[in-house]
Amino acid sequence: MDASPPPSPAAEAAPGARLKRVNLALQGGGTHGAFTWGALERLLEDERIAFDGISGTSAGAINGAVLALGLIEGGREGAKRALEGFWRALGAKFALSPLRATPIEKAIWGWDLTHSLAWRAFETATRMLSPYQLNPFPLEYNPLRRALEQSLDLERLRSAKNGPRMFISATNVRTGRARVFRREEITVDVLLASACLPNIFKAVEIEGEHYWDGGYLGNPALWPLYHERLAPDIVVIQLNPLIRDEVPTSPADIMNRLTEINFNAALMSEMRAIDFVQRMLDAGRLEQPRYRRIFLHAIEDEERMRAFKLSTKFNGEWDFLQTLRDYGRAAADRFLAAHFDSLGRESTLDIRRFL
Repeated sequence: MDASPPPSPAAEAAPGARLKRVNLALQGGGTHGAFTWGALERLLEDERIAFDGISGTSAGAINGAVLALGLIEGGREGAKRALEGFWRALGAKFALSPLRATPIEKAIWGWDLTHSLAWRAFETATRMLSPYQLNPFPLEYNPLRRALEQSLDLERLRSAKNGPRMFISATNVRTGRARVFRREEITVDVLLASACLPNIFKAVEIEGEHYWDGGYLGNPALWPLYHERLAPDIVVIQLNPLIRDEVPTSPADIMNRLTEINFNAALMSEMRAIDFVQRMLDAGRLEQPRYRRIFLHAIEDEERMRAFKLSTKFNGEWDFLQTLRDYGRAAADRFLAAHFDSLGRESTLDIRRFL
């Protein structure tokens, strides 16, 4: 296997620690990205872990950009502060959003907005009208744009010589192909393109092409992490459940499951391809270094995340974001306790159970 580049100063381990270098694959999922915030926070606290590369889509792209910039500007503690600062700012903006449950609705249905009047009005509007009708020029209101412009010094992110490599996925509307932007290409428009749900936001134009959410073709894309010959370990921070035992019957639950299947399809395809190459290596039918070992891992809490409806991906209440953060921290803590010693040696994600 080709030697990987040395770890960046921002991600160095403490003296004497066993440094394990990993790549992060960060899924999108609206405000469920607060789960990723918690998982990243816990990983940052373990100085035995360093980050080679980050591939992200939608909320995962934004979390990745915040993480990388925080590492560049202030090391591990800087990254933790940056992540908390971003999610606090986002929670504050959601506090002023009309897409909230009333106190009575919250008392009955908790964080689920499915039955709230605000959600039903929003869902009806987005089914009957496109974002080009709902958000016409010159208004083009997008609160996420302002949040990103206020929170991230992307020029610093693009020009810095240290920090992890980054890969952000978006879907080209014209060609139907994935576009992966590297760290030196990341702008606010790139992050917005990666998070552009076409029934809510207008396609984002970049260099004469229009883009939608990257989750349709890569949630997130794994291939840049192994094509770039980075560390062999890829840790997927998973937001969208792969398996649901029950058959959805309500319109909202059917739409939720369709979204999950659609956004997991490309990821599962890439995991199957990686598994196939690993089995060919085991059988001696492929040779290194042209083909190399890749070790897949996942930080997830499918049982808890399955309980959340589609509408909760638009719920930005601070207590909900904190709960998701705590779930992510706990999941990362379990992963480190169970699988740290496997990093660099073997996969801990059983891909074949999904085949």
